[in-house]
Amino acid sequence: MKKIFIAGVVLALLAGSALNAGAQEAKDVLAKMIAAQGGAKALEAIKDAAISGTLEMIQMGMNGTITITKKDPNMIRIDIEIAGMLISQGYDGVKGWLVNPQVGTTDMPELQEKSMRRQALGPQATLYPEKFGITHELKGREKVGDKDCYVLLQSFKDGHNATIYVDAATGLIAKVRSKVLDSTGSGEEVESESIYDDYKNENGLMLAHKMTTYQGGAAIMEMTFTSVTVNANPPDSFFKMK
Repeated sequence: MKKIFIAGVVLALLAGSALNAGAQEAKDVLAKMIAAQGGAKALEAIKDAAISGTLEMIQMGMNGTITITKKDPNMIRIDIEIAGMLISQGYDGVKGWLVNPQVGTTDMPELQEKSMRRQALGPQATLYPEKFGITHELKGREKVGDKDCYVLLQSFKDGHNATIYVDAATGLIAKVRSKVLDSTGSGEEVESESIYDDYKNENGLMLAHKMTTYQGGAAIMEMTFTSVTVNANPPDSFFKMK
């Protein structure tokens, strides 16, 4: 019995070493990703940011414009102009809201609010994930097109997981796979993949200027960003339900 106990302790120690090595490898990939984006100092300096551009709803044959505005510590607002309508949604740090001319102003459904809460996290969550209950695990390598990528499993404290594909050559994000709300408005979650492309330097930061989202293997949405504004300090009221 004593020998079995000692063997068990040794196995536990070895398992712990393996886990620590895996965690360290994930930290190394995160460090490479942070450096590729512009470095910790540049990311730390971002208190708020707004990106604007065009939006194409591919399967619907509709085009519009989009502006995504974030502010530390956890606020976000998305404004979409499409088919002659302005549709807005946001998370003010406490609750989510929706404004749609067809239905008026409403509180955000729970699943969508959780998603917005995660999206509202800024550079601090990338730099200090442990403070936000976010963990990462390196799952190996895979190809994204012709890019050899590290595969990071990102886990949030609310139970949500995302798989991040980091280009091994550049350290930039090539793809993110996760469950999102169905684009049809059914309220159900479906598997989604977003491909990030056309990286450009904006004020010392490397940002993707094109993002294409796929569901069920088909492209459903493409965003092309043409304007980036950093540290404009929008008032907190901008993120609240009107």
